[in-house]
Parts: sequence; C-alpha cells; structure tokens
Amino acid sequence: MRRLEGRVAIVTGGARGQGASHAERLAREGAAVVSVDVLDEAGEATAARLRDDGLDVTYRHLDVADPDGWRAIVDGCARLDVLVNNAGIIHVAPLAEERLEDWNRLLAVNATGTLLGMQAAIPAMRAAGGGSIINVASVFGVTGSEGYIAYTASKAAIIAMTKTAALEHAADGIRVNAICPGGVSTPMNEREPEGGVVPLTPLGHVLGFRALPMGFFATLAAMVVVYLVLIEFGKRLFYAHERAEVPPHAPKPGRHLRRRASYFSTASRDRSPGPGDATR
Repeated sequence: MRRLEGRVAIVTGGARGQGASHAERLAREGAAVVSVDVLDEAGEATAARLRDDGLDVTYRHLDVADPDGWRAIVDGCARLDVLVNNAGIIHVAPLAEERLEDWNRLLAVNATGTLLGMQAAIPAMRAAGGGSIINVASVFGVTGSEGYIAYTASKAAIIAMTKTAALEHAADGIRVNAICPGGVSTPMNEREPEGGVVPLTPLGHVLGFRALPMGFFATLAAMVVVYLVLIEFGKRLFYAHERAEVPPHAPKPGRHLRRRASYFSTASRDRSPGPGDATR
C-alpha cells in the first residue's frame, strides 16, 4: 500500500513548474490529487500526462483570489487531507517604481490566495480529523531581494501566516508548514534577468528540475513537501526497501531529508506540542 493511499490533496498552481512536481510526487505516494490553476490548457495537459502514467490526478480551474471558487473546489472533494498552496506570480520592479496595480495583483495571488486556501481547507480538515497544509514561500521572503519588493513582501507574509496558522490549529490536528526554496528555474521566471536568481543567492545558480539524479525526487521542494505531509500521517519518507533506489552518490536519505526539512520548514506544531516543538 502506498503511503498516502486514501488521502486527498489539493495543489494550487499545478499546471506546470513546481506545482506540477508537487502534484506528481503526492500522486505517486497514492494520494488523489486535485490540481488547480488558471492555465487551463497546461493544467489539463499535465493532469492527462499523469493519468496516463496511472496516477490519480484531476484538473480544475481556480483563481486562488476567488473565495467562492475555493469553496467550490473544497466542496467537490469527498475529504481533504493535504493542501499545497503553491500558486504564485512574480514581476520585477524596484521599490520606487512599483505600481500600485501591480502590487495589488501580486499580493492578491501570492498572499491573499494562500489565506483563502487555508480558510477553505481548515473546516474540511477538521472534519477529516486533521491534515497538513504546506505553503510555498521563498528564501527571498526571509532575506529580501533587490527589485522584488512585491514578491518578497508576499513571501514574507506567507511565512508569517504560516506561523500563526500553525499556532492556531495545532489543537485541530492540522500541521501548517512553509517551505522556502531558493531559485528554481520554471516557466514563470524564465524571462527574468539571470533566470530569476540574483548573485546573492547562496548557491549562486538555479536549481533545475533535472539537476537531481533520475529516480530521485523531481525537485528538492517536492521532496520536502512529501516529507512534511508524511510526518502528519506518522510515516517515514523512506522504507528500507526503497533506499536501494537512491543513486549511490546521493546523501543518505534519512539524514539528508531531516536536514533539508529543518532548513526549509518555518513552522509546525504537533497535536500535543512539547518543548522545542514550535519549529521543525
């Protein structure tokens, strides 16, 4: 039995890029995935490709800034165990040149969309006895970045909302985490200067989707998402028989994932928090 068999997950921004990787990885673990986006043609194509591979992935249109749309998506799920708030947009403009209409549009998708997703998901997760919410933030939400005033503000807001949601809903059995990836080359940022990565990025280069060995996870972000989801359901990410599938030059899975999850996760609470459990 796959480790997320019987679970239902919603992934926003699932038409392409990181969202498509999250949807695929969750589906390969057995979850029934509802992928949502506004890019309908790409979203349908991605879902069809994954279904052809035997995965349970459906696509539905959703503007994440639309609360009625959110209610319709959640109401259409028999249950809800996992929400990955991945949808986001980006534009480049220094603070002094940021236009209010561009600011409002970006914050509506990145920050308000995350808020509305959590608001829609939490009642359904309570009914299911708990769940896991993963909000995709960015390292730039912590460090800032020149020319990205609206984007960095939106990602910092996601981090703050995640911490608050984790505190408020620990007693409901709902874990809330944020991951803060560095630069990842996707169709969303391919037209930006330097591929969306500034020289101050610690690695100094883009993490491409094919940078990891074949057979390993599609992206580091998708790997951490699955790790955090599986923590909620009390299961380890790797079973002994799967360790043989990891390329011999890759780090040992358990230690590698614990270190990466500790780095990327900004907040989570157990059902019965203890000392030192506020962040993981």
